[in-house]
Amino acid sequence: MNFKDKVIYQIYPKSFYDSNNDGIGDLRGIIKKIPYLTKLHVDMIWFNPFFVSPQYDNGYDIANYYQIDPVFGTMDDFEELVQKLKAQHIEVMLDMVLNHVSTDHEWFQKALAGNQRYQNYFYIRKAKADGSVPNNWTSKFGGTAWAKFGNTDNYYLHLYDKHQADLNWHNPEVRKELFKVINFWHDKGVKGFRFDVINVTGKDTVLRDAPAGVESKFMYTDTPIVQDYLKEMNQAALQDPEIITVGEFSSASVTNGVKYTRPDEHELTMAFTFHHLKVDYDHGQKWTKIPFDFAALKQTLNEWQVGMNKGNGWNALFWNNHDQPWALNRFGDPVHYREKSAEMLATTIHLLRGTPYIYQGEEIGMSDPNYQSIDDYVDVEALNAYHTLLKSGHSPQDALAIVKSKARDNSRVPMHWDNTKYAGFSKVKPWLKPTNQQNINVDDELRHGEIFNYYQKLINLRKQFKIISEGDYQPFELAHPTVFAYLRTYQSQRLLVLNNFYGKVATISIPEKFTSPDANILINNYSTPERVSNSLRLEPYQSLAILV
Repeated sequence: MNFKDKVIYQIYPKSFYDSNNDGIGDLRGIIKKIPYLTKLHVDMIWFNPFFVSPQYDNGYDIANYYQIDPVFGTMDDFEELVQKLKAQHIEVMLDMVLNHVSTDHEWFQKALAGNQRYQNYFYIRKAKADGSVPNNWTSKFGGTAWAKFGNTDNYYLHLYDKHQADLNWHNPEVRKELFKVINFWHDKGVKGFRFDVINVTGKDTVLRDAPAGVESKFMYTDTPIVQDYLKEMNQAALQDPEIITVGEFSSASVTNGVKYTRPDEHELTMAFTFHHLKVDYDHGQKWTKIPFDFAALKQTLNEWQVGMNKGNGWNALFWNNHDQPWALNRFGDPVHYREKSAEMLATTIHLLRGTPYIYQGEEIGMSDPNYQSIDDYVDVEALNAYHTLLKSGHSPQDALAIVKSKARDNSRVPMHWDNTKYAGFSKVKPWLKPTNQQNINVDDELRHGEIFNYYQKLINLRKQFKIISEGDYQPFELAHPTVFAYLRTYQSQRLLVLNNFYGKVATISIPEKFTSPDANILINNYSTPERVSNSLRLEPYQSLAILV
């Protein structure tokens, strides 16, 4: 399958549409909204996990890989969903969480019951001689990465929540079982797979302490054996040429990004990386509130574009997902220039080299909910952060303001279908409260909005112009203080993309060839200019792409 001209849409099932009025989105709800998805012209939908799960980490703690959690529906619903989407030429991508399983999973339960074979599925280790945990690694969710293994003196490793036990990929039996899962869903018609935190599967057999002052994640992230595992997985489960795969690579380097996605390595199709979404972290700390660093944002996007282009790797391009606050609040202006800044952000991503992802609601310009109290938040990470901020001396107002700017719940809020009390998502109180549906909703957007329409244009351009889907990337005027500009090249064509990231007018010098009569404006989120001059004036949050 040519993945380069595709656009992928992400659905967080819990928040898309509630068909049975229990306050939680479900598969039948998604089926009802297929006409909406068809209208957008996306090619594939990535679904966050809807497998059986106790939901300690929003479904990323899987207790059964083969069954759909009844809260989301049945296998019949899933099969109908796949079939109805295929009829509209939309394929399905599932989230494969293969680094860890829920402690409710039968493998872990059998291990707890003393079954040696299943104990080898996990990292179970003795305490140190002084009785302390096996090593000094920390969990990504805070605290030690070790928890007591039942009523024994041993511990099991959990890099994430303590209900998520890390699987021992060194055990060939574990890998075989996991590849079987992929094949099961492929047989159901699934053509896409996203592999959650896949680059932390390469832990060593001996789990040494991290050196003093060094973050433990470097002990188990991007180790060379991950490449061997991915090659083996590709052979065992990903041989269908129609399959598209994406790895979630937290903290990966560009060099490794290339290796994971270069076609001749036979590993994965593309890579999700997150460095560009950390440019509003003060000294690398997430729970802080500072304006984004524009120079760092450009530098990061450029570094990945140049490196992946040079090495023939491939980027998954995105601003938003279920783990991020809305990009519109971070990098745009949802108050004074909601439409223009939403369109500018979309242009920036969609015209880069890589495959763009749209997160549900992004195409109507959704923004962070206006919660007034910490009690409105549900996500354990946000609640923990709030209490940690209070302990470190922040006032309740400051702590809330920081949480408000960074919480994962921001983008998990139910999709706004209309302006009614529960945003047309459900007839009952949803699991998470919508707040600004009066101003931002699908009904209103399709009737008089411009953002959805603009997304349709960007998607169609990718299908029409090989320079967008296949072209190379070069930076342009990287030092400009307010504009992110770049060039795409393909055969004899040149595309210059200009994005003004601020709410004030900017000027930029344009090379002569882009002002010639042959030059034409491919897309523009303003009606100006008709013609391009050497010194071009860009309106607040204006995006413009010129093709020669």
